Amino acid sequence: MAPPKAASHRPAVRRKKSGNFVDSILDKYLNVRFFKYLILEPAALPIVGLFVLLAEAVINVVVIQRVPYTEIDWVAYMQECEGFLNGTTNYALLRGDTGPLVYPAAFVYIYSALYYVTSHGTNVRLAQYIFAGIYLLQLALVLRLYSKSRKVPPYVLVLSAFTSYRIHSIYVLRLFNDPVAVLLLYASLNLFLDRRWTLGSTFFSLAVGVKMNILLFAPALFLFYLANLGLLKTILQLAICGVIQVLLGAPFLLTYPVEYLRGSFDLGRIFEHKWTVNYRFLTREIFEDRSFHLSLLGLHLLLLLAFAKPTWTFFQSYVRLRRVEDQLQPQIAQQNREMKAQKKLKKAEKDKDQKKFTAEQQSFLKAFEKSLQKASGGKGTPGSAQSEPERYGIHFDRCTQLALLPFFVCNLVGVACSRSLHYQFYVWYFHSLPYLAWSTPYSLGVRCLILGLIEYCWNTYPSTNLSSAALHFTHILLLAGVAKQLIQTMRLNSAVKKDQQEQQKKVQ
Repeated sequence: MAPPKAASHRPAVRRKKSGNFVDSILDKYLNVRFFKYLILEPAALPIVGLFVLLAEAVINVVVIQRVPYTEIDWVAYMQECEGFLNGTTNYALLRGDTGPLVYPAAFVYIYSALYYVTSHGTNVRLAQYIFAGIYLLQLALVLRLYSKSRKVPPYVLVLSAFTSYRIHSIYVLRLFNDPVAVLLLYASLNLFLDRRWTLGSTFFSLAVGVKMNILLFAPALFLFYLANLGLLKTILQLAICGVIQVLLGAPFLLTYPVEYLRGSFDLGRIFEHKWTVNYRFLTREIFEDRSFHLSLLGLHLLLLLAFAKPTWTFFQSYVRLRRVEDQLQPQIAQQNREMKAQKKLKKAEKDKDQKKFTAEQQSFLKAFEKSLQKASGGKGTPGSAQSEPERYGIHFDRCTQLALLPFFVCNLVGVACSRSLHYQFYVWYFHSLPYLAWSTPYSLGVRCLILGLIEYCWNTYPSTNLSSAALHFTHILLLAGVAKQLIQTMRLNSAVKKDQQEQQKKVQ
């Protein structure tokens, strides 16, 4: 009988290597330092964002399954679209239980599609899951903007997303059209920052075609066009937006144009006092007074003018940084390619040298290096070139801050000066609030207080004199903080320009 063969040491070696790999992963990620990085460092948002989206998917399913659906406008939307699908193109005749149709044509087409998908609007549960998808898609677009800007710590976005009952309610328990419009808006903002102008203009115009509140972003977008594209291309993009509106409204404009324009773009529409969130402390007479509306419009225009100069300066700086990116990015990519090739060559030489040692000698060297590393308190492997970067790179997307802030401020001014805010209007600016709060010079406590008070105001139903006044207070506090920060930035910018001019004079 042949003697048994000696046991091979290879499996043991593999288990050891596997164990070392697992240990390195645990040492790198399962520690307080990495946990703090995930919570506090804006650069960690792409990682945190994935967990946020997964958690939000679960939360939305739980809300849909456990919280009763509340009917407000869904049936009325279906009735209005049913009239259109039956051949009516006169906006004066398109009505639902809540009144006449007051939204542009894109709303009609989108909700007509939902009408068919949900069995003529009767399958509300399916509609809820569709709006859960809208919620997740919009959140992904918002997180992408925040990830680019690296402005807000991840924990702020996690708390604001998970703790807002009103926002979840608006999406999956009410099925309003505001989320659809805001989704298209954030798609357009992402496209604009990717410099895909025509597609961005298309989505922006579609968003306006769902609900007119998107026009609150229009002043900032106009200046953004001018700064990036110049006058002629700006006119072209505005023409694209206009042509899309004409095409969307063609069935109505060709038959009953006056009724369509009067019904879908009615800027003088009177809101009901019983639904107001921001002006509960006013009497109904003052709330509906035309002079009051005109004064709010005047205040809106004055604030837009006040923020116009810093907006233009921010956009110009954004354009300059993008041009620098275009010049440097090819060189950085070339440097990274060369570095990668050098690392491959060094690794090949190292592997060749290691083959000269026995397995026992290599094991001893690794143990010796590890003991030296622990003794020195270093994180890398002794003898390795720790000073060499893994790759060259500049996070140019951080200049996104210069573009996002003016857009969000422009919208906040419009919201603050609105004649009336209803509960579903919260989505107009909810996702921009953390960014605005972190664009102020306030302390962490004051920033969190602002976000908390705004959430309290929008969750108080029905609104009270206190909640309405508190909402105005927080809007004013937020606008004042952003204005102060902008003024400081403008002064710093002027000082830097002055120093550069003086240095140029000295050189000459």
